[in-house]
Amino acid sequence: MISTALNWEPAAFLAVIGLPGPQGSKKLVGRDSKGRGILVESSAKVKPWREAVKTAACATGVRLNGPVRLVVTFTLPKPKSAPKTRRTWPDRKPDLSKLVRSTEDALTDAGIWEDDSRVISTESHKVFPNEGQDALDRPGAIIRLMRLA
Repeated sequence: MISTALNWEPAAFLAVIGLPGPQGSKKLVGRDSKGRGILVESSAKVKPWREAVKTAACATGVRLNGPVRLVVTFTLPKPKSAPKTRRTWPDRKPDLSKLVRSTEDALTDAGIWEDDSRVISTESHKVFPNEGQDALDRPGAIIRLMRLA
């Protein structure tokens, strides 16, 4: 429980609207002129998600140095087959750790931090719209960044 033993202060709050895309495996699509493999993301959802996160992050103007705590809640689309009148849990794909990976990489691209190795504590959740703390009313994510006080 390292995050509770340290004194964290809020550094940035982002509300990102868009379909969270997991950064998973890459597939080989060919070779360049030097014989090196050309790899692309296997999921088409990654690029738009990373762009949405990057846009929201750049708008904050925040740059973090030193240890960072990341708390993120992903709101995923609720399946049509799921009950409408009671809370359900998104215990299927996409993989939570892959959602975090794509989000961290987007924050790196936005210049929030030098590298995602700055993150020493992470808390992440998957929820459906309007079902739980920090759940949005549509797909997206609430991202909270904290620095040591």
